[in-house]
Amino acid sequence: MPPTEVAERVSQRDWERLVRALSPRSTLYRPGDSRYPPLALPFNHRYAGIRPAGIVTCATTGDVRAAVRWAREVGLPAVPRSGLGHNYAGYSATTGLLLNMARMKGIASTPLPGARSRTYGPIRVVHDAGTVTVGAGVTNGDLHPLLENRGMFVPTGRCPTVGVAGLVLGGGIGFSDKMFGLTCDRLVSTTVVLADGRVVEASQDSHSDLFWGCRGGAGNNFGVNTSFTFQYARFQGNVGFYQLRWSLDSVLPVIAAAQRIAVNTLDNKRFHLRVGIGTRGRTRDQIRANANVNAIGQYYGHLDELRAILAPLLAIGTAEERARNRASVREVSPGQASVLLSATTPVEQFAAKSAVLTSRTLLTDDQVGTAAQQLLDWPGSGNEDGAGFAMFALGGEINQVPPDATAFVHRNAVFVFAAETSWADYDPQRVATANLHWLREFYCDIFGATPPRNSYQNFPDPTLKDWRRAYYGANYGRLVRVKRTYDPTDFFSYPQGIGT
Repeated sequence: MPPTEVAERVSQRDWERLVRALSPRSTLYRPGDSRYPPLALPFNHRYAGIRPAGIVTCATTGDVRAAVRWAREVGLPAVPRSGLGHNYAGYSATTGLLLNMARMKGIASTPLPGARSRTYGPIRVVHDAGTVTVGAGVTNGDLHPLLENRGMFVPTGRCPTVGVAGLVLGGGIGFSDKMFGLTCDRLVSTTVVLADGRVVEASQDSHSDLFWGCRGGAGNNFGVNTSFTFQYARFQGNVGFYQLRWSLDSVLPVIAAAQRIAVNTLDNKRFHLRVGIGTRGRTRDQIRANANVNAIGQYYGHLDELRAILAPLLAIGTAEERARNRASVREVSPGQASVLLSATTPVEQFAAKSAVLTSRTLLTDDQVGTAAQQLLDWPGSGNEDGAGFAMFALGGEINQVPPDATAFVHRNAVFVFAAETSWADYDPQRVATANLHWLREFYCDIFGATPPRNSYQNFPDPTLKDWRRAYYGANYGRLVRVKRTYDPTDFFSYPQGIGT
């Protein structure tokens, strides 16, 4: 029976029973309540038409447990949403019961005496300085004050409103992952509410198979994670920062140089890089004028070392571009770097396709030239985020972890590549259709009939056919076994869920 029909058969008495089972700090919202519309809306408005039968704003693990048990009893799916529901493919939307985790904002830290420290130029880093436990509603932005005010750091993503829960469960790339590992690599333990209502603590020593799956196996597969404990580092001093930009005329030398730098610094944990191309606008003239190549990142060390690494990029472009780019290389506090490096995922409506690039599948000049030409042929939209591609450099600590040590299998890569397009809520349907067609052609024209084998599971693409291999590679079979152990009835399910 379709979920909407099941929801219609849930009685008012059933809903009242759910309310009684919740704690006083938790609230149930139904269609017609004034707070329902903003809570129902996923971050990607492409999926705004998927309306939950009810929304529970959970305040405690007990609320999640009660909501999951109730949903099973009445036959509704239950889907957790941390942050604003950034899932690219809309998998944090449901016609069943939406579990909004935003009230679970607790953050508690425990220092570890005697942790080792190292100095990298102007910054001193205490590695594994302690642990910090965060609730499932905590976002990247919520952790920023810890860094700014107390020098405590957990490697997270660059988008402030993304929930840490979704980030860590799918891996978690960011601008410090080469030094400290992916977000999932820093995970010590996690509390999980299972489909049968049991609450378990998964760690290396308890439910280790579930713990393995929670580090890269993506969210909403095995249960509802309500808290996460991470190892944190402590910072004193400053880091190097850079933000470079060129016109699209420089696209070939910039991407070629950036790829060489990424390969040459693959084992350099201190250097971080994101490079890409993009544009925005409605008219052909606007799209052409706004088209650009850009690079951004940070470095744990002296500025002269950073300038030496960036030298091939700093030599590219017009005199004005070279002067501006050289001036962007500067020393900032880690807290300032976190703000400067932050950026939201595309807003309103968007779509993405990703690839994991190894040293054998880096972009050729022909591929880059094709991408640049296709960028100029973007159909345009009213969304300021526009379209383009980004390449996030990997390596360092990420690639020191064996591919089967966690569910995150992409341990021999140089870049995560993401192609994106976006349009505004008020754009007509023909604009949305044109953007989706352009994204397919853009990706296909770059990679041809045989695209890279792997894709990043935190950039899910609902059109991806062989997603099991693309997201999880050789780890997929083991993930299915974890699924059968902890959710044998497939209560937590979505189109690209484990075991589907």
